[in-house]
Amino acid sequence: MRYAALAILMTAVLICLSSDVRAESSKTLDDQLAAVLKAQGFTGRIEAKFREKLGRPVDQQRADLGRLLWFDIIGGLNDDNTCGGCHSPTNGFGDTQSIAIGVDNNLVVGPGRTGPRNQRRTPLAANTALYPTLMWNSRFASLSGDPFDNGAGFVFPPPEGLSLSYQAHLLVAQAFIPPTERVEVAGFTFPGDNFDIRAEVLRRLNTIDEYRRLFGQVFPEVAGGGPINFDHFGKAIAEFEFTLIFADAPVDRFARGDRHALTEGQKKGALLFFGKAGCVQCHAVSAQSNEMFSDFKQHVIGVPQVSPSVGNLPFDGPGGNEDFGLEQVTGNADDRYMFRTAPLRNAAVMPAFMHNGAFVRLEDAIRHHLDPYASGRGYSPVDLAPDLRGPVGPIEPVLDRLDPLLRSPLSLSDEEFTNLVGFVRNGLLDPRVLPERLKTLVPKRVPSDRPTMKFEFPE
Repeated sequence: MRYAALAILMTAVLICLSSDVRAESSKTLDDQLAAVLKAQGFTGRIEAKFREKLGRPVDQQRADLGRLLWFDIIGGLNDDNTCGGCHSPTNGFGDTQSIAIGVDNNLVVGPGRTGPRNQRRTPLAANTALYPTLMWNSRFASLSGDPFDNGAGFVFPPPEGLSLSYQAHLLVAQAFIPPTERVEVAGFTFPGDNFDIRAEVLRRLNTIDEYRRLFGQVFPEVAGGGPINFDHFGKAIAEFEFTLIFADAPVDRFARGDRHALTEGQKKGALLFFGKAGCVQCHAVSAQSNEMFSDFKQHVIGVPQVSPSVGNLPFDGPGGNEDFGLEQVTGNADDRYMFRTAPLRNAAVMPAFMHNGAFVRLEDAIRHHLDPYASGRGYSPVDLAPDLRGPVGPIEPVLDRLDPLLRSPLSLSDEEFTNLVGFVRNGLLDPRVLPERLKTLVPKRVPSDRPTMKFEFPE
């Protein structure tokens, strides 16, 4: 009995010691990560900062009008697509495809979407109210580096240039552009330029009594008998996007003091992200990044060149199977193959990664960053949709321009890699962006009474 009691006592002592060691190790891990986040300037309070910069509550009535416009094909002169066709609530208001399908689609939004493809993947619209630049080649940008600051101007490709700089926010100005995009929603048959296309969209809206009533509820000049104009349209669309701030992930809650918000593995992954793995060098969280995990700058990261068998746009290069990226905007050959760093928040809901969706698994996208040379040279599009599985474009010219930050392969242990993936997938995920939460935003009918798209939400 005496020996049995002693054994029980010793076991209890060992359990207590082990528990103390684990607690101390956990505290050390917490302290390390808290210090790293502080050094990076990451606060986890970007949502509150957005509300402060907006300077007013979001106008829910205006946002709901923008939501109806988002899903109503009345704004697309090809009569088959609108914002929601590519920025889908099934995927965090991002694409359902590796490369977007715009006009001439089958009115399905999800894996079953078919039609000729564009050139790139549609990025997430969630959190774009905090982005200083938009699009993969940053061709829409606030020159001040702040989407709320129009002092230096908001720049767009011709014919708009700086003409939309009078708007108060980059997203209001940006809303003028999508209805004019031929491959996205406008189609190729309507004659005229951007201004003619917008005029036709407004003509459509102004002939619908329900839209005039809805616009009149939030814009007094319309209520007084004035026409709906594109300033009204842009403000309504942007107001809806202001409701799509989903930036309260476990890493944010940890930064605000909740030490249990991240798992131990995610904490270790975060330390790799901000340290050994070097991810934060481009997926930045400070300054103009607004804690969005992007420096919003252009880099060559050696992405394999994927092009569709049937598309709406010509590709670059002698074989017509390359995407020259930023060079298309600047005309400078030194900018070839450069694309904006993808913001990583809510990456878990994206069905594909990189500007052309070359990778459909987050693990493969991260492995590519660890050794772009091996990944690029060994790439096969076997995981992509059948119309994207053709011969890939040349990779050596891309690798020749690889960003110096990626030229030295990085080796991670299996455990380190698992932890890093876990942090990016789950540590940066705001649960409000999950499809079951966003499903209710799709209207059952739209004011135009036009056909609505069929959204393929996961069961």
